[in-house]
Amino acid sequence: MDKHITKALKVLVTLLVAHIISACSNNTLPTATLHSSNTADVNSYKYLIGAGDVLNIFVWRNPEVSGSFVVRPDGMITTSLVEDIKVSGKTPTELARSIEEILATYLRDPIVTVTVNSFVGPFSEQIRVIGEAAQPQAINYTQHMTLLDVMIQVGGLTEFADGDDAVLVRMENGKQIQYEIMIDELLKNGEISANVDMLPGDIIIIPEAWF
Repeated sequence: MDKHITKALKVLVTLLVAHIISACSNNTLPTATLHSSNTADVNSYKYLIGAGDVLNIFVWRNPEVSGSFVVRPDGMITTSLVEDIKVSGKTPTELARSIEEILATYLRDPIVTVTVNSFVGPFSEQIRVIGEAAQPQAINYTQHMTLLDVMIQVGGLTEFADGDDAVLVRMENGKQIQYEIMIDELLKNGEISANVDMLPGDIIIIPEAWF
C-alpha cells in the first residue's frame, strides 16, 4: 500500500478515536442517591433484612419447604415452591406474614417463622466511615450504637486526622443534614458529651488535618 495512503489512514483512525473519546467524555453519570432509613430515633429501630443475610424459614408441619436461605444480591430468595420471593427491606416478622400469603396458594393455613442467622442488612441501614479513620468501612448498625462504638470498630483515627472537624451526614425527612462531631475530644480527651447516638444510614466524614 502506498505510504501516503497508509499515513492518511492512520491520521483518520486517530481523529476518529479522538472524536469518540471526546463524545464519551461529555456523558456524566447520575449522582448516587442517599436513601433515608426508616429509623428516626434509636428506640424505634427494627432490623431489616438485606442481601447476604442467612435466613432460617420454618413452615409448621411442612419441613419440605422449610430451610436455610441466603438472600441474593437482588434482595430475593428461592424456595422449593417459589423461585423469587422479595425479602430485602422487610423485618423478619413482615417477611413471615408475606411468605404465609404466598404459600397459601399451595398449602392450607401455613404458619411461618423467620429468623436471621447472619446479619448484613440493606446498604441503606449501614453506617459508613470515610476519610482519616484507621480502617474506613461500612458497619452494620446495631440498636443504641454510639459514635464511640463506631470509632472502636474502625480502629480510631489516623495520625493525620482532624477529628474535631469531622462531619456526620444524616438523611432527615428526605433532606441531607450535616452535623459537626468532635471525635478528637471524645477519643483523646474523654469528653463523653461528644459521644452521640448513631442512626442507620449515617455517614461519617473525617478530614485530614492541615499542618
